[in-house]
Amino acid sequence: MVDVVIAGDRVLVDGAFRPAAVVVEAGRILRVAPLHEAPADAIRLADDEVLLPGLVDTHVHVNEPGRTEWEGFRTATTAAAAGGVTTLIDMPLNSIPPTIDPAALAVKRASAAPSSVIDVGFWGGAVPDSLGHLRALWDAGVFGFKCFLAPSGVDEFPHLDRERLDAALDELAAFDGLLIVHAEDPEVLVRHANAGGPHYPAFVESRPEEAETTAIEAVLDGLRRTGGRAHILHLSAAAAVPLIRAAKAEGLRVTAETCPHYLVFDEAHIPDGATQYKCCPPIRDAANQDLLWAALLDGTIDLVVSDHSPSTAERKFAGAGDFQVAWGGISGLQFGLPAVWTEARRRGVPLERVVGWFSRSTADFAGLTTKGRIAAGADADLAVFAPEAPHRIDATELRYRNRVSAYIGHDLVGVVRGTWLAGSPIDLDGEARGRLLTRPASPGATRTASSSTPS
Repeated sequence: MVDVVIAGDRVLVDGAFRPAAVVVEAGRILRVAPLHEAPADAIRLADDEVLLPGLVDTHVHVNEPGRTEWEGFRTATTAAAAGGVTTLIDMPLNSIPPTIDPAALAVKRASAAPSSVIDVGFWGGAVPDSLGHLRALWDAGVFGFKCFLAPSGVDEFPHLDRERLDAALDELAAFDGLLIVHAEDPEVLVRHANAGGPHYPAFVESRPEEAETTAIEAVLDGLRRTGGRAHILHLSAAAAVPLIRAAKAEGLRVTAETCPHYLVFDEAHIPDGATQYKCCPPIRDAANQDLLWAALLDGTIDLVVSDHSPSTAERKFAGAGDFQVAWGGISGLQFGLPAVWTEARRRGVPLERVVGWFSRSTADFAGLTTKGRIAAGADADLAVFAPEAPHRIDATELRYRNRVSAYIGHDLVGVVRGTWLAGSPIDLDGEARGRLLTRPASPGATRTASSSTPS
């Protein structure tokens, strides 16, 4: 029996908006029908609303367990749902223990199971002590392995030097595992270290584009040698775009992401001492931002993710405005889509392109072929979005554990008015119905575990 039909004049299907009726049965989309076939009891979108596939965010730091005072599965997934995100993949740090072995993964899943409002998957970690043992974590269902090439900021997740980076790529190539890389070169960072302070340009100078390009070159050298797979996280340096473009043309299996904060903020508009904007790698200048947009539009950069990296307010504002002291990370999970859409709209980039970077592209990157699309057989994960509704971000509406964000006070266009998971609307204050995901064993075969019975 059909559970529900959602109908509207603008439904995003196959990358374009058209009138349609989305027929849902047993948590899946049964079919996408012509609008005139919608029954009388169908749920109808308002005239100013569009229906989107639920967004998929593959780069989120939930921090639970161990640093749950920074964030947690309930607060993170609720914020995600408020922003139209129906699936996230959790990073292996800054939780304690970090997700670097199957036992730690089991702890993480046990924490997530009773609290997740949306579907959740997990990355594993490649650190010096986990090398040689990555296959066991892969077999346990992680989507790939996160590594840092420079210090991560937390002692329990050390970085890989060049020799260990090569060892990780060798090990993963043997079973075609994916390495996802925080690509900054530590030697470059040491050479450019400064005394810190509240002046934002001085912080940018301490983490130059060279740190990213040098580290990315090392990753690409490893891919040439091994034939393996790698993904460049949170690309901020446009100087690295030609390297990635050439590597793809060469046939190397490399992908890249960027983040909303690199696409909507720029160095000139970040006030001194405003450490809510601190992230690593840093937000750079407007010319750099223009090149990132161009790389998205030509496909060199594959997807957009939040890199939601929250902390307590005390840590985020530590040092009284000193960018060297404050925690580096931006809480952006709740407002990624409207933030990027606001800038895209100004640049003449259509909404369907923007949504694709947040949904179909991220889902396909993770192998979640039943996510990120409105199509027969897909999960009925949906978002109702009013693309022309103005919205000034206020701290009181943040669903994070700590109401700190670079987006507070900014005027955006676009409001998420409802989010559906598996064919039912999400009550942000209600039951946690999210499922735990494991890496698909084969295309189209996303494995799930009950949110009440972690495995």
